[in-house]
Amino acid sequence: MPYAIAVPTGLLDELRNFHRREPSLLDEDLPGWRLRPLTGGRNNRVFAWESPDGAACLKLYRTDKRDRASCEYQALTHVAACGVTAVPQPLWHDPDPELPAVGMTLLAGQPVPDLAEPTTALRAVVAVLAQLREIPLGPFADMPRVDSATNYMKRITEVWPDQLDEHDDEPLTADMRSLLDAWHERGDAAVLAEPAPRIFSRGDSNLLNWLWDELDVRVVDWEFVGYSDTAYDAAELVEHLSAHAIDDEWWISLLPDLGIIDDTTRRRFLAAQRTVALRWLSVLWKRRDTRADEFEY
Repeated sequence: MPYAIAVPTGLLDELRNFHRREPSLLDEDLPGWRLRPLTGGRNNRVFAWESPDGAACLKLYRTDKRDRASCEYQALTHVAACGVTAVPQPLWHDPDPELPAVGMTLLAGQPVPDLAEPTTALRAVVAVLAQLREIPLGPFADMPRVDSATNYMKRITEVWPDQLDEHDDEPLTADMRSLLDAWHERGDAAVLAEPAPRIFSRGDSNLLNWLWDELDVRVVDWEFVGYSDTAYDAAELVEHLSAHAIDDEWWISLLPDLGIIDDTTRRRFLAAQRTVALRWLSVLWKRRDTRADEFEY
């Protein structure tokens, strides 16, 4: 670690008091505590913190059945111990039943999708993913990544049909059902149900979490970590909404570097690609009024 920072117990007590009294206060700059909110935290709150010992990132986590704070801290510790350097260094973990927190080093850089030419950093992203595929599963050997193939298929086959039934009179509903029927007929679910070697996975393919500083790429947000397989993770990356600005030709050229190297992985990759694309379509269909441009795209 570049520096050591003790758990800031007093600061965390104050932030938890804010959270109990008026949570919206945590959405603003807190200059008295030298905290500045960062974007991209989803349902968590993430701050740049000028600690007495140096700049750091302080993250406050949503609590649910997945212990996100513990997952992220364990993931950062595990990955760093395996020699992967493109990640924040974990500083401390403070478990709490209401508002757990983790401190980590603050990384600089611009999110890859925001670059004038995202492909500038793409090979570096793929190189880091290759490193991650090679490290042992460690504490995540029995924990599936978030948004796994099993999870996506369940949502496609059990959740989306009921949602379509609720909008049976809309013109687009018939088109969505046709696409769903075509997916069933291809047998992609059966392909993805076949066993595949497990790999270590970040569990989040959002390219906004990859930061490019014109020399190196680094990746943040590790709370969805778990096991996956090579072909599924490649498909989840290629079909993620954050990757749509990148031409298909680029992705095709990078498939060998993503581990798609033979007929078996390619067959599974294509099944996963169609499944992930259909899952994203279902998400955008549900938000077709608020995200009309993305849905039409």
